[in-house]
Amino acid sequence: MACALLCASVTARTQAELVDARDAQHDADMIELRLDGVADLDVAGALAGRRTPVVVTCRPAWEGGRFAGSEEERRAILARALDLGADFVDVEWRAGFGDLIAAHGRRVVVSFHDFGGVPRDLPDRAAAMRATGAGTIKIAVTPSTLSGTLLLRDLARGGDAVVIGMGESGMVTRLLAGRFGSRWTYAGDGVAPGQIPAARMVREFRFRAIGPETRLFGVVSRHASHSVSPAMHNAAFDDRGVDAVYVPLSAKDFDDFERCASGLGIEGASVTIPFKLDALRAAREADAVTRAVGAANTLRRRAGAWEAINTDVGGFLAPLEEAMPGALSGTRAAVLGAGGAARAVVVALVGRGAAVTVHARREEQAREVAAALGAHAGGWPPAAGSWDLLVNTTPLGGPMHPDESPLPGGPFDGTCVYDLTYGSGASRLVREARAAGCGAIDGLPMLVAQAERQFRWWIGEAPAPGVMRAAAERRVQAGTREGHPTR
Repeated sequence: MACALLCASVTARTQAELVDARDAQHDADMIELRLDGVADLDVAGALAGRRTPVVVTCRPAWEGGRFAGSEEERRAILARALDLGADFVDVEWRAGFGDLIAAHGRRVVVSFHDFGGVPRDLPDRAAAMRATGAGTIKIAVTPSTLSGTLLLRDLARGGDAVVIGMGESGMVTRLLAGRFGSRWTYAGDGVAPGQIPAARMVREFRFRAIGPETRLFGVVSRHASHSVSPAMHNAAFDDRGVDAVYVPLSAKDFDDFERCASGLGIEGASVTIPFKLDALRAAREADAVTRAVGAANTLRRRAGAWEAINTDVGGFLAPLEEAMPGALSGTRAAVLGAGGAARAVVVALVGRGAAVTVHARREEQAREVAAALGAHAGGWPPAAGSWDLLVNTTPLGGPMHPDESPLPGGPFDGTCVYDLTYGSGASRLVREARAAGCGAIDGLPMLVAQAERQFRWWIGEAPAPGVMRAAAERRVQAGTREGHPTR
């Protein structure tokens, strides 16, 4: 199976901006020139001086574009692009324009878009699009599930198609375009839902290195698109020369992930909230630590079945033991939260001899976790003077709640605060703890440490020191610049 090409979509308000945006693309094999929305359009100028093949698109408002003129005007623009030597033009299936297809079939892409879902009769529509005689068909729909993208792979058989799942669930169709049978896929800075900039697809997701034998890994959650984990694992694969790629897997539920994993041959996955309990239940084998936690954050497939571990325990302890060497035995530890991350933290601390108290807004949940793991349950918030180590496992302070704190204003009268959230700067909890003279650690070192353990379990060798940490820091900073939360 040949690797798919990468086509970068560019759009602009003016002709000069369009040409500048076209020429600024250095990572793509092709450029999609979106002429709709260009106020002073000059088709010849848009094509002149191009360095790479182009797909000329003039998308009407009725199919998600910005062209508000008549269909006659739009047809004339596309016909002129063909006459001037455009490599491809994109013609909407519903527009007709059969004369253009008949005259230039090999250079015509017949496209269909559904920004709200996936039509039940999509296979019939694909057959009708092929019957037009166009050289390429493009199908861009919006699957509501991760496994729903597998239909697109089935429709692409034949080698004449570009298939795209728009939105978060469909991101795998862009990153793994060759696996889905696409002639090419589209990158861009949000020109269409779910697009990723070409530079990021090439450098972070190793787009050009993905072939038919590339091993597949990923991070599964309900919202995986802004995870830092792909940057870390793909950097480590690249550094070690491993033919593998790690992608976001945004699933509706765990069964949805399993259907997709089976269909694509996914070999291993990092598992985040809310699927850690499901991951353990799905595993044929799990080690004692993972069963003690009652949740798994890492899966690998062996002999057709899942094996599970929990790297959060070791990942949590690594930076803590560096910050508090030899001081955990007998330490009074207050754990805020009672979810899967809290369970891993409690197991880790109890195993090191700490006296652990679990605090949650839902007191019954705190009691349940404490009773199961050999800890105590306390009220919310922890009383002043009741802890030496305070660990935040709640999402407060993280990307979805960056200005919030589980303990606003303190008091910070213990030795160390460990906030499992992280971002481009210190969380409110960490800032206030440090201002009060308390030691503080954020969650990025734990994220890196647990990912290093996952990599070693999957690949059989450790990543080079510092590679994952550097990649995580770059992605966190880039996510902040792009206006996206990272986690």
